[in-house]
Amino acid sequence: MSKTPVTAGIDIGGTNTAFGFVDRNGKIIFQSSIPTYSDKDAEQLFERLFDEMNKSFKQFENNYELVGIGIGAPNANYYQGTVESPPNLNWETVNVLQLVKKYSPLPAAITNDANAAAIGEMIFGAAKGMKNFIVITLGTGLGSGIVVDGKLVYGADGFAGEIGHKIVDYKGRDCGCGRKGCLETYASATGIRRTVFKLIAKTNLESELRGISFEKLTAKDISDAANRGDKLALEAFDYTAKILGLKLADSVAYLSPEAIILFGGLALAGDLIVSPTKKYMEEYMLNIFKNKVKILPSALPGADAAVLGSSALIWNEIKA
Repeated sequence: MSKTPVTAGIDIGGTNTAFGFVDRNGKIIFQSSIPTYSDKDAEQLFERLFDEMNKSFKQFENNYELVGIGIGAPNANYYQGTVESPPNLNWETVNVLQLVKKYSPLPAAITNDANAAAIGEMIFGAAKGMKNFIVITLGTGLGSGIVVDGKLVYGADGFAGEIGHKIVDYKGRDCGCGRKGCLETYASATGIRRTVFKLIAKTNLESELRGISFEKLTAKDISDAANRGDKLALEAFDYTAKILGLKLADSVAYLSPEAIILFGGLALAGDLIVSPTKKYMEEYMLNIFKNKVKILPSALPGADAAVLGSSALIWNEIKA
């Protein structure tokens, strides 16, 4: 009996590194994670990771064949196979694909988490059948993956597609990249928290959020309050959507996508973010693009999205 081919999907995070085995249809046959230990070097992570992956796969090796390895990581460069000065890891530049070769002869590929999400949506999710779309990841920051004519856009150096670092206001909020006023400082889970505290300081709107410290406030707290009709929370979502809609309208002018897919923690707010973002995007859109571009929620299951995205990366490489 022939074995079913599966790929390994690996998602490297600052706290945990998730991995799983995924078939061509996006079915995860196994998923687990290990601590990343972000204060240590990359070597220790990959040694522990492959040890755990090999042990885990043994229970499936009679029925499944592992055919490739896809990796999503912060600041990953698809062309070079490297991770370069990732913000939440104590690494400098690490050639991850060379490290992988120490443990496996299988084909492997790496990209950043937003690009992995875009390929995941194209193969397993909301962008099935689409050739031109953008995925926006609304997490701690704002990431993006851009697909044109069915291919992910990497640019000349592997780092194309940084929509989160479009400037909203050059005198605006400090950004982790060292500049001011980047989109992700307004439209992200962190950005909407900053907006809430700006509104607390500048308005007299009554709100249940006034009693929560910045450190404890989450995007879910804000969406829960908005769903209960909290005026300040609703104002924060409207402000966030207005800025996001404006910058998505700019992106449409560059790329003319069929759809923009919202992914990640803040996107879980659903219609609180999707509807007003669509409204403002249409308001700011060049006339020739009006009412042509859909805004869709991700169709990748939340807990599985990272592994599915990184698995999809290598399925996309070996599909021929």
